[in-house]
Amino acid sequence: MLADSLKNIFAVADLRKRVLFTLGLLAVYRVGGHITTPGVNHDALALLADQAKNTMFGLYDMFSGKNLSQMTIFALGIMPYISASIILQLLTVVWPFLERLSKEGELGRRKITQYTRYGTIILSIVQSLGIAIYLEHQTNIAGGLPLVYHTGWGFRLMTVLTLSTGTTFIMWLGEQITERGIGNGMSLIIYAGIVVNFPHAVLTTIEQLRTGQMGLFRLLLLIVLMVLVVAAIVFVERGHRRVTVQYAKRVVGRRMYGGSSTHIPLKVNTGGVIPVIFASSILGFPLTMQGMSPEGSFLRRAIDQIAYGMPLYNLLYLTGIIFFCYFYTAIIFNPDDVAENMRKYGGFIPGIRPGKRTAEYIDTILTRITLVGALYLACVALLPEFLISGFKVAPIPFIGEKLDTLLPQFITQGMNVQFYFGGTSLLIIVGVAMDTVQQVESQLIMRHYDGFMKKTRIRGRRGQ
Repeated sequence: MLADSLKNIFAVADLRKRVLFTLGLLAVYRVGGHITTPGVNHDALALLADQAKNTMFGLYDMFSGKNLSQMTIFALGIMPYISASIILQLLTVVWPFLERLSKEGELGRRKITQYTRYGTIILSIVQSLGIAIYLEHQTNIAGGLPLVYHTGWGFRLMTVLTLSTGTTFIMWLGEQITERGIGNGMSLIIYAGIVVNFPHAVLTTIEQLRTGQMGLFRLLLLIVLMVLVVAAIVFVERGHRRVTVQYAKRVVGRRMYGGSSTHIPLKVNTGGVIPVIFASSILGFPLTMQGMSPEGSFLRRAIDQIAYGMPLYNLLYLTGIIFFCYFYTAIIFNPDDVAENMRKYGGFIPGIRPGKRTAEYIDTILTRITLVGALYLACVALLPEFLISGFKVAPIPFIGEKLDTLLPQFITQGMNVQFYFGGTSLLIIVGVAMDTVQQVESQLIMRHYDGFMKKTRIRGRRGQ
């Protein structure tokens, strides 16, 4: 079945070009990940990255495909673009000028996209400057190794120019993939950055098993947990609520139309992985200012309270996921438009009056299932952190001594691979993969349908 699907992909010329174009640009992205930023001591940086791999730094390093820990030209990744998109979408709700642009169709969308690009460049400049200052302040890493060879504005300007240019190029790659390739370009870039480290994580786990750092039972338990989480993600991502819609019969000329029954599929998780990425990018932006703020200042203490793993960070992360689930769903799905289109074509929900009542009914259902989807996203993203924090704080009550010591060791060793196999990374991998496969299937179905119509027309003409 898989071989037939791959054969169908490469049998259609246009789809084959799109797939190869996407893979080619992702390969260019990976090549750029080996070009390093000048003036940085990469040996000291590797030690710093190893010390901070289980912090917010490790999460952002995962999103950037290890570019941040190696300080390549793509160190900022796609996060400045995502942050700029969030800011523009929030301003669209409160700023009448942007609200009018959003309703002007294709022309308005292009202008908003252009403003998003400008915002991306501004945010990348600010974040790259913050990274440069932060690296300059880290003077004693691993026995006095300096992170920066020559401090000063020369290094800062070079870092700003290098990282900002890299982010702009990634933004261009993502837009080209979305327009001329398959899938969402920005999501695929994040997906590629995570998946590229998958073989290394597998080899590390095998090495731990060979040296005795991880037992076979723990490895099997880890695999079972990952399979269960993947199954849960697939189950929820494919889940939807069907709203029955009936169409009344209409007589147009000598023909009768309508009289059919269909349904509107409302997905449980309408926003996909976007709310998680949005919430992560928003919480990560204040950490950029950490290097610019002096030690002991109020701003520095406030930023330290929202560091990765802190209770305030988890609370804000949970709130951000729920907020962006509702916010993104409201942007991409408008119940008023759906109800109006149903009324125009004679459709109605049984027992619900067409028009405003239908819109309210759909909005009520969407609000309820969005809450379920938001809580599901929050659990998948935060459950590994809660388990790790819980096992580190105190032993588990009412559990035997052997199991009580086994579970913390298992979870601690699982920390080495959690950024690849668990939580946010697994959610992004499965979600983006399912979305891309769905788009490929849609392209295949569309091509097969067009081919069938062409054959039908040819036969009809011959019959005449």
